[in-house]
Amino acid sequence: MLILTRKVGESIVIANNIIIKVVETGKNSIRIGIDAPREISILRQEVFDAIQKENILSSRKTDNIDIAKAAKLIGNKGLEKKENED
Repeated sequence: MLILTRKVGESIVIANNIIIKVVETGKNSIRIGIDAPREISILRQEVFDAIQKENILSSRKTDNIDIAKAAKLIGNKGLEKKENED
């Protein structure tokens, strides 16, 4: 990890197209401004962690009962169409 000291109004540049600027300092926090291309996602760590956790949980949710119900419904609709055609 690179650790830098910056004053209000000073910036750092990452990869020629991301600029991080110290906007304001307070007793227990700082405000930073980030200028980056739109295609680069910028998230607070706690938001990023919550998204990752939700993605992991949703990828584990495979409810075989619901899949079976869906397959049965699709199968029944297919049968109804065939019966109506006859």
